[in-house]
Amino acid sequence: MKNITKAVIPCGGMGTRFLPITKAVPKEILPVIDTPVLAYIVNEAIDSGITDIMIVLGRGKEAIKQYFSPSPELEKTLEQAGKLEFAEIVRKTYSRANIVFAYQEKPLGSGDAVMKAKEFTGNESFALAWGDDLIYSEKPVMSQLIAAHAQTGKSILGVQTVNTDDIVKYGVAAVGNGNGRTYECTAIVEKPPLDKLPSRLAALGRYVLNPDVYDEIACLKPVKGGEIQFTDALNALCGKGEVCAYDFEGRRYDMGDKFGAIQATLEYGLRSKEYGGKLAAYLKKLAKA
Repeated sequence: MKNITKAVIPCGGMGTRFLPITKAVPKEILPVIDTPVLAYIVNEAIDSGITDIMIVLGRGKEAIKQYFSPSPELEKTLEQAGKLEFAEIVRKTYSRANIVFAYQEKPLGSGDAVMKAKEFTGNESFALAWGDDLIYSEKPVMSQLIAAHAQTGKSILGVQTVNTDDIVKYGVAAVGNGNGRTYECTAIVEKPPLDKLPSRLAALGRYVLNPDVYDEIACLKPVKGGEIQFTDALNALCGKGEVCAYDFEGRRYDMGDKFGAIQATLEYGLRSKEYGGKLAAYLKKLAKA
């Protein structure tokens, strides 16, 4: 089986839960410490062996392209000032992989956004990540899913067990037989009520997909509002026995949610070699106040 070297990251949505800042700044480049959410996801892909990445941009997302593009003037200024370390930091934002962009001119849904990558991925299997799902893990999540794909040959849906009532916010996998962390996925139920949960395995923004997903997207009829929903295509593949759910290891943060963003900032700060000790001491002092 050919190695997976391509990833697609759709960056849609208006970020209404983060207004007013998202009036000017895309939610995907809101920082966790000093690094945009999307940059963590791009680095996860690169650390998983991905060499080519397509970021699908919606309206008002030009700042994303600016972040991941060369900045010769800034780099030259930093070098002339002797700030070589900072120049290298800037260079790394775009130089570790081949990053290209596609545009979703109208908000026609997640399926339409994925379809923009069809020519980019061609007949190859590829990784997919939504631009606001941040996951911390010792082994990159995309790498975990790529390994599951190599074993099964099927499209892989990344899931985790969610034992709280928050599970009703997500798509939930209906599963069949399992082998370790891998399960047959028979359906994905979007935002089911608690009394109708098909399982406790929630879909959390990571996939490895075979190219036949594009055929399923092409067959979909738009739902209300003219949108084409990616989950409908995935469900069509589930019906053909072509999808597995993989219960990945890692700590996931919902970066479309303000509290999720606060959690990420605190926990990434505590993991920092530079700031972790100071932050831990500060939080302990704050808790006693």
